[in-house]
Amino acid sequence: MTDTSLSVRSVQQARTRALVVPREHGAWGLLLVPLFTGAAVGVASTQRVWPLVLFTVAALALFWLRTPVESLLGTTPLSAQTPAERRTSLIVSAGLVAVSAGCLTGLLWNGRNRGLLLLGGIGVLAFVAQTLLMKLGHKLRMMAQMLGAIGLACTAPAAYYVATGQLDARAWVLWAANWAFAGNQIHFVQLRIHAAHAATFGEKLGRGRVFLLGQILLLPTLAAAAYWRLMPALVMLAFIPGLFRGFYWFFGGHRPLQVKRLGWSEMRQGALFGILLAAAIILS
Repeated sequence: MTDTSLSVRSVQQARTRALVVPREHGAWGLLLVPLFTGAAVGVASTQRVWPLVLFTVAALALFWLRTPVESLLGTTPLSAQTPAERRTSLIVSAGLVAVSAGCLTGLLWNGRNRGLLLLGGIGVLAFVAQTLLMKLGHKLRMMAQMLGAIGLACTAPAAYYVATGQLDARAWVLWAANWAFAGNQIHFVQLRIHAAHAATFGEKLGRGRVFLLGQILLLPTLAAAAYWRLMPALVMLAFIPGLFRGFYWFFGGHRPLQVKRLGWSEMRQGALFGILLAAAIILS
């Protein structure tokens, strides 16, 4: 086999993988952090593990399913073009549907966990709204991502509900906190990309005044929620590292944008937030 044929085959394999495996690595973090926090708090309350295993597999399969389905529908720039690509996307889609359907059937059997239908419906609406916004133009991309984050953060109350059987105050705190953090991450990443050449505080402020205002208002908002007993006061601590990271960018001088490094940094921020949030709620 010649070097040219090996190169062509390698390109084809990479393209096939991109058609059926989610390419948005940041979205994996936006899914897994809420899933972890909901599962951790739920298990700490009831120690019911098996339903959480089923829910985790179903959530991962449904998240994965979006990529091959979009490839088949042609709703993204990278879509299945050849019969072989369409067949591969269809097979992967069918397998993921079977896995998620089997897990959800086990969870919903005999009328159990019916609250998942409500949470799932909200998540579906969020993703539909995200898709519609994406079609309206690039300027609405961040708003679309914010809506999508509502659906991904929904895994936090859902995991907690599956473990405890309760959609109580803890479930809604988990959802709201995870969505607030996801929104901060999305906004920060978009700011870093669009202000890659900003070097001085004035240049950064010109690009990021809305983000900075959000940073400034977040802690008082959380404090007010804690004062009115809408959430445990310890939850505020989970946001401190992310807020520090945001403020430091404005005052820390020029840092060249390295997308991979930024991605790994935000993954670490997400993991730290998840651990601190779960601990804050468990200890409260």
